[in-house]
Amino acid sequence: MTGKRFTKSTLPQKTCAACGRPFAWRRKWARDWDAVKTCSERCKGDLRQRNAAARTDADA
Repeated sequence: MTGKRFTKSTLPQKTCAACGRPFAWRRKWARDWDAVKTCSERCKGDLRQRNAAARTDADA
């Protein structure tokens, strides 16, 4: 078998900006791992709503 073998314990981790839970690297994030901020689509939507509400509150 060629290539590196990774175990879950050796994968890089980040903390989700929306829910605060840790999440591990996934192959689908390989190209833009530095830009990934949330663990799921749901958290991404929650973060967008929170940011939109903060902008609206700041404008008022």
